[in-house]
Amino acid sequence: MTGSDRSTEANSRTSNQPVIVAALYHFARLPDHEALRIPLADLCDRSGVRGTLLLAREGVNGTIAGSRAGIDAVLAHLRAIPELAQLEHKESTAHKMPFRRMKVRLKSEIVTMGVPDIDPLEGVGAYVDPKDWNALISDPDTIVIDTRNDYEVGIGTFKGAMNPQTSTFREFPGWVENAGIEDKSKPIAMFCTGGIRCEKATAFMRAQGYENVYHLKGGILKYLENVPEEESLWEGSCFVFDERVAVTHGLREGDEILCRACRNPVTPEEQSSPLYEEGASCPHCYNSRTDEDRKRFRMRHRQMLAERAAQTDKDQS
Repeated sequence: MTGSDRSTEANSRTSNQPVIVAALYHFARLPDHEALRIPLADLCDRSGVRGTLLLAREGVNGTIAGSRAGIDAVLAHLRAIPELAQLEHKESTAHKMPFRRMKVRLKSEIVTMGVPDIDPLEGVGAYVDPKDWNALISDPDTIVIDTRNDYEVGIGTFKGAMNPQTSTFREFPGWVENAGIEDKSKPIAMFCTGGIRCEKATAFMRAQGYENVYHLKGGILKYLENVPEEESLWEGSCFVFDERVAVTHGLREGDEILCRACRNPVTPEEQSSPLYEEGASCPHCYNSRTDEDRKRFRMRHRQMLAERAAQTDKDQS
Protein backbone atom coordinates (compact mmCIF):
# COMPACT_ATOMS: atom_id res chain seq x y z
CA MET A 1 0.00 0.00 0.00
CA THR A 2 1.34 3.42 -0.94
CA GLY A 3 1.56 6.41 1.37
CA SER A 4 -1.36 8.01 -0.47
CA ASP A 5 -3.47 4.87 0.12
CA ARG A 6 -2.79 5.00 3.86
CA SER A 7 -3.50 8.72 3.96
CA THR A 8 -6.85 8.23 2.23
CA GLU A 9 -7.92 5.49 4.63
CA ALA A 10 -6.72 7.35 7.70
CA ASN A 11 -8.57 10.50 6.64
CA SER A 12 -11.70 8.45 6.02
CA ARG A 13 -11.52 6.96 9.52
CA THR A 14 -10.94 10.26 11.28
CA SER A 15 -13.52 12.26 9.30
CA ASN A 16 -16.09 9.45 9.23
CA GLN A 17 -16.59 10.10 5.51
CA PRO A 18 -17.82 7.15 3.40
CA VAL A 19 -15.69 5.77 0.59
CA ILE A 20 -16.97 6.93 -2.82
CA VAL A 21 -17.41 4.13 -5.37
CA ALA A 22 -17.63 5.19 -9.02
CA ALA A 23 -18.68 2.79 -11.79
CA LEU A 24 -17.99 4.03 -15.30
CA TYR A 25 -17.70 3.08 -18.94
CA HIS A 26 -17.58 4.88 -22.26
CA PHE A 27 -17.28 3.55 -25.78
CA ALA A 28 -14.97 5.70 -27.90
CA ARG A 29 -12.27 5.40 -30.52
CA LEU A 30 -8.99 5.22 -28.58
CA PRO A 31 -6.33 4.10 -31.08
CA ASP A 32 -3.54 5.15 -28.67
CA HIS A 33 -5.06 3.60 -25.55
CA GLU A 34 -1.71 2.05 -24.55
CA ALA A 35 -0.26 5.54 -23.98
CA LEU A 36 -3.05 6.37 -21.53
CA ARG A 37 -2.27 3.59 -19.05
CA ILE A 38 0.79 4.84 -17.14
CA PRO A 39 -0.40 8.45 -16.58
CA LEU A 40 -3.77 7.14 -15.41
CA ALA A 41 -2.22 4.55 -13.08
CA ASP A 42 0.15 7.15 -11.62
CA LEU A 43 -2.71 9.55 -10.91
CA CYS A 44 -4.78 6.83 -9.22
CA ASP A 45 -1.81 5.96 -7.03
CA ARG A 46 -1.17 9.58 -6.04
CA SER A 47 -4.87 10.09 -5.32
CA GLY A 48 -5.26 7.01 -3.13
CA VAL A 49 -7.80 5.51 -5.54
CA ARG A 50 -8.17 1.74 -5.92
CA GLY A 51 -10.16 -0.57 -8.19
CA THR A 52 -9.85 -1.67 -11.81
CA LEU A 53 -9.89 0.31 -15.04
CA LEU A 54 -9.76 -1.34 -18.46
CA LEU A 55 -8.49 0.49 -21.53
CA ALA A 56 -9.02 -0.73 -25.09
CA ARG A 57 -9.27 0.66 -28.58
CA GLU A 58 -13.04 0.74 -28.04
CA GLY A 59 -13.04 2.78 -24.81
CA VAL A 60 -12.77 2.57 -21.02
CA ASN A 61 -14.58 0.53 -18.36
CA GLY A 62 -14.17 -0.02 -14.65
CA THR A 63 -15.02 0.68 -11.04
CA ILE A 64 -12.88 2.73 -8.67
CA ALA A 65 -13.13 3.79 -5.04
CA GLY A 66 -11.53 6.46 -2.88
CA SER A 67 -12.03 9.83 -1.27
CA ARG A 68 -14.24 12.49 -2.85
CA ALA A 69 -11.17 14.43 -3.98
CA GLY A 70 -9.45 11.32 -5.34
CA ILE A 71 -12.44 10.17 -7.39
CA ASP A 72 -13.01 13.67 -8.74
CA ALA A 73 -9.35 13.89 -9.82
CA VAL A 74 -9.49 10.61 -11.76
CA LEU A 75 -12.80 11.47 -13.43
CA ALA A 76 -11.47 14.90 -14.43
CA HIS A 77 -8.35 13.27 -15.90
CA LEU A 78 -10.44 10.87 -17.98
CA ARG A 79 -12.82 13.56 -19.20
CA ALA A 80 -9.88 15.71 -20.26
CA ILE A 81 -9.20 13.10 -22.95
CA PRO A 82 -11.25 14.49 -25.88
CA GLU A 83 -12.78 11.14 -26.82
CA LEU A 84 -13.95 10.62 -23.22
CA ALA A 85 -15.30 14.12 -22.59
CA GLN A 86 -18.89 12.82 -22.36
CA LEU A 87 -18.04 9.95 -19.99
CA GLU A 88 -20.79 9.35 -17.42
CA HIS A 89 -20.45 7.53 -14.12
CA LYS A 90 -22.63 6.16 -11.33
CA GLU A 91 -21.78 6.65 -7.68
CA SER A 92 -22.51 4.77 -4.50
CA THR A 93 -20.75 4.56 -1.14
CA ALA A 94 -19.08 1.92 0.99
CA HIS A 95 -18.32 1.97 4.71
CA LYS A 96 -14.77 0.77 3.99
CA MET A 97 -12.47 0.55 0.96
CA PRO A 98 -13.91 -2.24 -1.24
CA PHE A 99 -10.74 -2.87 -3.28
CA ARG A 100 -7.31 -4.09 -2.20
CA ARG A 101 -5.25 -2.47 -4.99
CA MET A 102 -5.41 -0.41 -8.17
CA LYS A 103 -5.14 -2.04 -11.60
CA VAL A 104 -5.12 -0.27 -14.96
CA ARG A 105 -5.12 -2.92 -17.68
CA LEU A 106 -4.92 -2.94 -21.46
CA LYS A 107 -7.51 -5.19 -23.11
CA SER A 108 -8.76 -6.04 -26.58
CA GLU A 109 -12.35 -5.31 -25.45
CA ILE A 110 -13.63 -3.36 -22.44
CA VAL A 111 -16.39 -5.96 -22.12
CA THR A 112 -15.61 -9.26 -23.79
CA MET A 113 -18.24 -10.70 -26.11
CA GLY A 114 -15.78 -12.10 -28.64
CA VAL A 115 -17.89 -11.30 -31.71
CA PRO A 116 -16.02 -9.40 -34.45
CA ASP A 117 -17.53 -6.23 -35.87
CA ILE A 118 -20.03 -5.61 -33.04
CA ASP A 119 -19.54 -1.89 -32.48
CA PRO A 120 -21.86 -0.06 -30.05
CA LEU A 121 -20.80 3.23 -31.65
CA GLU A 122 -22.52 2.06 -34.84
CA GLY A 123 -25.90 1.44 -33.20
CA VAL A 124 -27.38 0.01 -30.02
CA GLY A 125 -30.85 -0.52 -28.63
CA ALA A 126 -33.02 2.38 -27.50
CA TYR A 127 -32.21 3.64 -24.00
CA VAL A 128 -35.01 3.52 -21.43
CA ASP A 129 -34.84 5.73 -18.34
CA PRO A 130 -35.34 3.95 -15.01
CA LYS A 131 -38.61 5.86 -14.45
CA ASP A 132 -40.04 4.34 -17.67
CA TRP A 133 -38.64 0.83 -17.22
CA ASN A 134 -41.53 -0.63 -15.17
CA ALA A 135 -44.07 0.21 -17.87
CA LEU A 136 -41.96 -1.44 -20.58
CA ILE A 137 -41.28 -4.70 -18.76
CA SER A 138 -44.86 -4.93 -17.45
CA ASP A 139 -46.21 -5.08 -21.01
CA PRO A 140 -47.06 -8.75 -21.62
CA ASP A 141 -45.71 -8.50 -25.18
CA THR A 142 -42.24 -7.48 -23.97
CA ILE A 143 -39.50 -10.12 -23.76
CA VAL A 144 -37.27 -9.21 -20.80
CA ILE A 145 -33.68 -10.55 -20.87
CA ASP A 146 -31.08 -10.44 -18.11
CA THR A 147 -27.71 -10.26 -19.91
CA ARG A 148 -25.65 -11.03 -16.79
CA ASN A 149 -24.11 -14.35 -15.82
CA ASP A 150 -25.93 -17.04 -13.88
CA TYR A 151 -24.19 -16.43 -10.53
CA GLU A 152 -25.28 -12.77 -10.70
CA VAL A 153 -28.87 -13.58 -11.64
CA GLY A 154 -28.98 -16.08 -8.78
CA ILE A 155 -29.19 -13.39 -6.08
CA GLY A 156 -31.53 -10.97 -7.85
CA THR A 157 -33.25 -9.98 -11.09
CA PHE A 158 -36.34 -8.28 -12.47
CA LYS A 159 -39.62 -10.10 -12.12
CA GLY A 160 -40.31 -12.27 -15.17
CA ALA A 161 -36.89 -11.82 -16.80
CA MET A 162 -35.31 -14.59 -18.87
CA ASN A 163 -32.04 -15.99 -17.49
CA PRO A 164 -29.66 -17.10 -20.28
CA GLN A 165 -27.73 -19.17 -17.67
CA THR A 166 -24.37 -18.11 -19.03
CA SER A 167 -21.11 -18.44 -17.12
CA THR A 168 -19.36 -15.76 -19.25
CA PHE A 169 -20.59 -13.00 -21.54
CA ARG A 170 -18.95 -14.83 -24.47
CA GLU A 171 -21.77 -17.39 -24.23
CA PHE A 172 -24.52 -14.81 -24.75
CA PRO A 173 -24.49 -14.74 -28.60
CA GLY A 174 -24.84 -18.53 -28.69
CA TRP A 175 -27.75 -18.34 -26.27
CA VAL A 176 -29.53 -15.80 -28.49
CA GLU A 177 -29.15 -18.05 -31.52
CA ASN A 178 -30.78 -20.94 -29.63
CA ALA A 179 -33.33 -19.03 -27.56
CA GLY A 180 -36.16 -19.53 -30.02
CA ILE A 181 -37.26 -15.88 -30.15
CA GLU A 182 -38.79 -16.20 -33.60
CA ASP A 183 -40.86 -13.02 -33.81
CA LYS A 184 -38.18 -10.42 -34.39
CA SER A 185 -40.67 -7.55 -34.22
CA LYS A 186 -41.54 -8.12 -30.55
CA PRO A 187 -40.17 -5.58 -28.05
CA ILE A 188 -37.09 -6.90 -26.25
CA ALA A 189 -35.99 -5.21 -23.01
CA MET A 190 -32.45 -5.98 -21.84
CA PHE A 191 -30.59 -5.03 -18.69
CA CYS A 192 -27.29 -5.54 -16.87
CA THR A 193 -25.46 -4.16 -13.83
CA GLY A 194 -24.30 -0.76 -15.08
CA GLY A 195 -25.27 -0.75 -18.75
CA ILE A 196 -22.09 -1.77 -20.53
CA ARG A 197 -22.96 -5.35 -21.39
CA CYS A 198 -26.25 -4.18 -22.87
CA GLU A 199 -24.40 -1.84 -25.22
CA LYS A 200 -22.92 -4.87 -26.95
CA ALA A 201 -25.84 -7.20 -26.32
CA THR A 202 -28.36 -4.85 -27.92
CA ALA A 203 -25.98 -4.09 -30.80
CA PHE A 204 -25.69 -7.85 -31.36
CA MET A 205 -29.48 -8.32 -31.25
CA ARG A 206 -29.96 -5.57 -33.81
CA ALA A 207 -27.33 -7.15 -36.03
CA GLN A 208 -29.36 -10.38 -35.86
CA GLY A 209 -32.43 -8.58 -37.20
CA TYR A 210 -34.39 -7.90 -34.01
CA GLU A 211 -36.26 -4.69 -34.66
CA ASN A 212 -37.42 -3.30 -31.29
CA VAL A 213 -34.56 -3.64 -28.83
CA TYR A 214 -34.38 -1.58 -25.64
CA HIS A 215 -32.04 -1.43 -22.67
CA LEU A 216 -32.13 0.07 -19.20
CA LYS A 217 -30.14 3.29 -19.17
CA GLY A 218 -27.56 3.22 -16.39
CA GLY A 219 -28.35 -0.42 -15.67
CA ILE A 220 -29.67 -1.96 -12.49
CA LEU A 221 -27.53 0.37 -10.37
CA LYS A 222 -29.26 3.48 -11.71
CA TYR A 223 -32.67 1.83 -11.32
CA LEU A 224 -32.01 0.90 -7.68
CA GLU A 225 -30.76 4.42 -7.04
CA ASN A 226 -33.70 6.26 -8.64
CA VAL A 227 -36.80 4.08 -8.35
CA PRO A 228 -38.47 4.02 -4.89
CA GLU A 229 -38.45 0.57 -3.30
CA GLU A 230 -42.24 0.54 -3.00
CA GLU A 231 -42.54 0.98 -6.78
CA SER A 232 -39.70 -1.36 -7.71
CA LEU A 233 -40.04 -4.54 -9.78
CA TRP A 234 -36.54 -5.63 -8.78
CA GLU A 235 -36.33 -8.75 -6.60
CA GLY A 236 -33.28 -9.54 -4.46
CA SER A 237 -29.82 -7.95 -4.59
CA CYS A 238 -27.54 -6.79 -7.40
CA PHE A 239 -24.08 -8.36 -7.53
CA VAL A 240 -21.22 -5.87 -7.77
CA PHE A 241 -17.60 -6.65 -8.52
CA ASP A 242 -16.00 -5.47 -5.30
CA GLU A 243 -15.84 -6.35 -1.62
CA ARG A 244 -19.37 -5.07 -0.99
CA VAL A 245 -20.51 -8.14 -2.99
CA ALA A 246 -24.04 -6.82 -3.60
CA VAL A 247 -26.28 -3.78 -3.24
CA THR A 248 -30.01 -3.35 -3.02
CA HIS A 249 -32.55 -0.51 -3.17
CA GLY A 250 -31.02 2.89 -2.55
CA LEU A 251 -27.65 1.25 -3.30
CA ARG A 252 -27.44 -0.01 0.28
CA GLU A 253 -24.97 -2.83 0.82
CA GLY A 254 -26.65 -6.23 0.70
CA ASP A 255 -26.36 -9.17 3.09
CA GLU A 256 -24.50 -11.45 0.69
CA ILE A 257 -20.84 -12.33 1.20
CA LEU A 258 -18.28 -13.74 -1.22
CA CYS A 259 -17.13 -17.34 -1.19
CA ARG A 260 -13.32 -17.08 -1.24
CA ALA A 261 -13.07 -20.52 -2.83
CA CYS A 262 -15.24 -19.99 -5.93
CA ARG A 263 -15.94 -16.23 -5.88
CA ASN A 264 -19.70 -16.77 -5.99
CA PRO A 265 -22.03 -14.61 -3.88
CA VAL A 266 -23.43 -16.46 -0.86
CA THR A 267 -26.85 -15.47 0.45
CA PRO A 268 -27.69 -15.39 4.19
CA GLU A 269 -29.62 -18.65 3.74
CA GLU A 270 -26.64 -20.30 2.06
CA GLN A 271 -24.36 -19.10 4.85
CA SER A 272 -26.42 -21.29 7.20
CA SER A 273 -25.75 -24.37 5.08
CA PRO A 274 -23.42 -27.07 6.48
CA LEU A 275 -21.60 -26.84 3.13
CA TYR A 276 -20.52 -23.26 3.87
CA GLU A 277 -17.17 -22.69 5.55
CA GLU A 278 -15.64 -19.23 5.48
CA GLY A 279 -12.74 -19.13 3.05
CA ALA A 280 -13.07 -22.81 2.11
CA SER A 281 -16.42 -23.75 0.55
CA CYS A 282 -20.06 -22.90 -0.09
CA PRO A 283 -23.10 -24.71 -1.54
CA HIS A 284 -22.07 -23.55 -5.03
CA CYS A 285 -18.67 -25.23 -5.03
CA TYR A 286 -18.57 -27.87 -2.27
CA ASN A 287 -19.38 -30.85 -4.48
CA SER A 288 -16.98 -29.80 -7.25
CA ARG A 289 -13.94 -29.47 -4.96
CA THR A 290 -11.91 -32.04 -3.05
CA ASP A 291 -10.87 -32.14 0.59
CA GLU A 292 -7.37 -31.27 -0.56
CA ASP A 293 -8.76 -28.20 -2.35
CA ARG A 294 -10.53 -27.08 0.81
CA LYS A 295 -7.38 -27.57 2.85
CA ARG A 296 -5.53 -25.33 0.43
CA PHE A 297 -8.31 -22.72 0.51
CA ARG A 298 -8.24 -22.66 4.33
CA MET A 299 -4.50 -21.99 4.32
CA ARG A 300 -4.91 -19.24 1.75
CA HIS A 301 -7.73 -17.66 3.77
CA ARG A 302 -5.71 -17.68 6.99
CA GLN A 303 -2.83 -16.04 5.16
CA MET A 304 -5.13 -13.37 3.73
CA LEU A 305 -6.58 -12.60 7.18
CA ALA A 306 -3.09 -12.32 8.65
CA GLU A 307 -2.00 -9.95 5.87
CA ARG A 308 -5.08 -7.78 6.38
CA ALA A 309 -4.54 -7.63 10.12
CA ALA A 310 -0.88 -6.65 9.63
CA GLN A 311 -1.85 -3.97 7.11
CA THR A 312 -4.53 -2.59 9.48
CA ASP A 313 -1.97 -2.34 12.29
CA LYS A 314 0.44 -0.55 9.94
CA ASP A 315 -2.26 1.89 8.77
CA GLN A 316 -3.18 2.77 12.35
CA SER A 317 0.42 3.27 13.52
